Amino acid sequence: MDIENRVAVITGATGGIGLSVANYLIEKRVRAIGLVDLSDECLNTAESLKNITGHPNIKPFCGNVCDSQFREGVFNALESEFGPVGICVPAAGILRDGLAVQAATQSGSIALYSDAHFRQVMEVNLMHPIYWSMETIAGIVRRQQQQEVDRWQPEMGVQAVNIMIGSVSSRGNRGQISYASAKSGLRGACATLNKEGLRHGVLTKIIHPGFVDTPMVDQVDAAYFDRHLKPDIGLGRKIQPPEIAECIGSMIENDPLTGEVWASASFRPFA
Repeated sequence: MDIENRVAVITGATGGIGLSVANYLIEKRVRAIGLVDLSDECLNTAESLKNITGHPNIKPFCGNVCDSQFREGVFNALESEFGPVGICVPAAGILRDGLAVQAATQSGSIALYSDAHFRQVMEVNLMHPIYWSMETIAGIVRRQQQQEVDRWQPEMGVQAVNIMIGSVSSRGNRGQISYASAKSGLRGACATLNKEGLRHGVLTKIIHPGFVDTPMVDQVDAAYFDRHLKPDIGLGRKIQPPEIAECIGSMIENDPLTGEVWASASFRPFA
């Protein structure tokens, strides 16, 4: 699918993978792009990108990506002004790492991982990307209903692409019971939405990055990373966000690329 003249929406757009994807899509001449983030920094990010790129249609949306009314408002605003969203990259995510069962050696007490943290991680890292992707499909369906298109045909071309952000942790990772569960769940959700969305010409794909040099990954203690994680990375370094953005761009532009993409830098803890 061509990126040029499409309408895009990116969550977690003020830094890391989200910001790099936004830059990539702007360089590829999207018609309009919505930058979504929880903080008001999205206002500054949008203004900065307008000044740097000269692109007139960079729209900031500040709010909670897990709020259904906020999500619907973002899609309605973009659709009413520019047409339905054709590219959705729900990149917002959080970490709340901790052992599933923590035993204190001195006191003998045993604590389970916080159920509140588990629900929060699942809502942000699993439910949010699923529902933003569903909104993308819904927008295409609305347009097809208006055009009285009963069923999409291949000669019509791909209408939209969702790119979910998975993780190498979807295979399981010590200390990430909630994060690994959410990212593993995305794999099933992605396959399901892709099967359902193809009735309307919408592809849903997933990329599984390894350790990317982002503020979220920087929460991992540097000494722990160097000692326990870095030796298992074949390339011997963290991945840079623009590298993931280029992978995502290829996934958007290449229709036959419909499987899961592993951008792990040869991270090998599961071998």
